[in-house]
Amino acid sequence: MPPIRRRFSSPPPCAVKLTLEGSQDDSLFRVLEHRKVPTQLEKHKASPGVGSAKKSLNVDSPSFTPTQLGGKKSNFSTNATPFTPRGASTTTASTLQQDNGASLYKPAPFPDFAPQNYDLNTASATNGSADSGSLYDPFAMSNVNQALPTTQYNPYAEDHNTLAGPGASYYTAQNSYTAPSQPLQYHLYYPISTGRETMQPYQRQVYDLFLPESLREDLQKKSEATRQVLPSQPGVQLPSLQHYHSLVPLDTKIRNTASTFGLPSWAFKATSRKNGNTFCLRRIEGFRLTNEEAIKAVNSWKKIIHPNIVTTIEAFTTRDFNDSSLVFVHSYHPLSKTLAEHHFPNNRFGRPPPVSEKVLWSYLVQIASAIKAIHKAKLAARCIDITKIILTDKNRIRLSACSILDVLHFEVPRRIDELQQEDLLNLGRLILSIATNNPPRNLTDLRLPLEQLSRTYSAELKERVSWLLSPPSSLSAKSAEHLVYDLAHHIDDTLVASFNAQDEVTTHLGRELENGRLVRLMAKLGSINERPEFDNDPNWAETSERYTLKLFRDYVFHQVDAQGNPVVDLGHIISCLNKLDAGIDERIYLTSRDHQSTFVVSYKELKKQTQGAFNDLLKAANKPPASRGY
Repeated sequence: MPPIRRRFSSPPPCAVKLTLEGSQDDSLFRVLEHRKVPTQLEKHKASPGVGSAKKSLNVDSPSFTPTQLGGKKSNFSTNATPFTPRGASTTTASTLQQDNGASLYKPAPFPDFAPQNYDLNTASATNGSADSGSLYDPFAMSNVNQALPTTQYNPYAEDHNTLAGPGASYYTAQNSYTAPSQPLQYHLYYPISTGRETMQPYQRQVYDLFLPESLREDLQKKSEATRQVLPSQPGVQLPSLQHYHSLVPLDTKIRNTASTFGLPSWAFKATSRKNGNTFCLRRIEGFRLTNEEAIKAVNSWKKIIHPNIVTTIEAFTTRDFNDSSLVFVHSYHPLSKTLAEHHFPNNRFGRPPPVSEKVLWSYLVQIASAIKAIHKAKLAARCIDITKIILTDKNRIRLSACSILDVLHFEVPRRIDELQQEDLLNLGRLILSIATNNPPRNLTDLRLPLEQLSRTYSAELKERVSWLLSPPSSLSAKSAEHLVYDLAHHIDDTLVASFNAQDEVTTHLGRELENGRLVRLMAKLGSINERPEFDNDPNWAETSERYTLKLFRDYVFHQVDAQGNPVVDLGHIISCLNKLDAGIDERIYLTSRDHQSTFVVSYKELKKQTQGAFNDLLKAANKPPASRGY
C-alpha cells in the first residue's frame, strides 16, 4: 500500500490557515499549505521504465567485503607534520625528527592570531602584545569564575548597591558581573511584527492562540517573585515564625530607622505550612505587648474584604528574632510598589513628569471607596500614607498596613470621629503631594502647593483637594459618603475602565480554555498509546481500537513530506485535535508504519474509541486493592 499520510481531498477555501509570520522560529512551525501532495504510487506510475528496472538490492547482489588492512596507505599516515602546541619551547620543536617525504601540510607565511591580554578600553594595546599588566583576559576562565556572583542573583531589586552594608546578611553586594546564570527568556516567542498586511481574514498566527506576550511575561515575573527563596548560607538563615517558613525580605533598601509606626518595621514574604499559600509578614521590632486585648483588635479587620484594601490575616508576637517583636500577616501581592517608590524614585536625571489628572482621579476614587468601607465598619484606616499605599497593577492601588496602629496605640485610645476626619485630611495631603511632586514632609505651607495645583490641573480637582484639607465645621462634618457622592462622575470613568479590563481578561481566558481542552485530550492519548502492559496483556496498546489510536497519533504528530522530511505544523496538530474533541463525521485515511494495514475512520469513531480505552484505564485505577487473607 502507498505510504499515504493525509487525505487527498483539499479543505474548503474558508478553512482556517495558521501561519507563523513574525515569529523567531520559522523552522519549527511552517505554513500549513492545503495542496495535494503526490504519493509514492503516483510517482511510481509517472516515471518511465520503472517497472523494467532492476532493483538495486536483491538476493543476487554480492556481499560486502572490507578492504584488507595491508592495502593502500593514506598519505596522512607518515608525512603529516607532528602537532606542536602553541606557546611550547622552540628548542623542543627543533629536536623532533620528521620524515624526508613530501609533507602535505605547509605552514602559512603569516602567524596565527592568538589574542593575549587584549583590552578594548586601552587604545595602545595591540593584538598579540606581550604586556600583561592587570588587563582583563577574556579567554582565561579563572578570571570569569572569580567575577561570577557567589550568591543568588536578585532580579527584582531596583538598587543592588544599597543591599550591602547593614543588609549584607540578606543580600551580599553585587560586583560588576551581575548577569544571572540562567536568565528568564520571556522573549522566546515574542512576535517581532504583526505581519497582518499579507494575511487573509481567515488566517491566524500562532501567538493568536495563546495569551499576549506582555500579559504572560507579567504573570511569569510575579510567579518567579512568589517562588523566590534566599540561598542557604551558614549562619544567615532566617527563622520560621509559627507555621510560616522560607522568609524572604521584601525591603530592598535596608534601613534601621523609625517608620510611620514609631518603631522599626520589616516586611517579609513567607509560605504557610497550612495551605501552601504565600503571605506578607510585617514585623514591628522592639514592641512589647502588655495587654492581650490589644491584639484582638485585628479580628475586626479580618471581616473587611475590599478590592482596594490588603486583607488582614492574623497577628502574633514572637521572640524568634532574639527580641520582642509583633508580626502582622497580610495578603501578598508580588512585585507591588509603594506610591513613594513609583512617583518619587531616586532619579538623578531630574524630576519625573507630572502625573495625569485621570490617574489622580483614579487614586482619589479608589481610596475614597476603601475609606468608606472602613468607616462603615466603625474603624479608621490610619495608614493613608504615601509609603503605605501599594500599586499592585496599572493604576490599581490598595491600602496596606491596616490594623497595625490600632494594636500599637491600644493603650492610648482616641475618638473614632477624630481618626476618621484625619483619614480624609491625609487623603488630601496625599493627592496634593503627588500632583505637585513634593514629598509629604515638605508640605508645611499648603497655600503654595494649592496655587501650583490650580495652574496645572482643573478647578474641580483643586476644589476637591481643598475640601479635604479644610478643617471640619461644627455644622456638617466631612464624611466618606459625601466624598463618594461628589466623585460620582469620575467613579463612572473608573467603572468603565474596570469593565473594559475585565472583558479583555475574559477574552484571554477563552483562548486558554481551548488550550486546556487540547491538553486534556493529549493526556488521554498519552495514557493509552504505547502502554507497556494492562490487565495482564502486554499487547493491549497494539490491539483492537487502541491500535487505531496509535495510527492516529502518527497521523497527527509524525507526518512526513514527499522527501521523507518531518512535517512540524502547529496548524495541522491543533486542527486534528479540535476535530477529535468535537467528534465530527469527517473521515481520514490511516496507514501503519510498515504500510501493511490501512484504515478509513471518522473523528467521531476515534472519539468513541478514545473514551472507551480511557474509561477502561479509569476503572482499573479506581478498583479497590484485593484483600489478602492470612
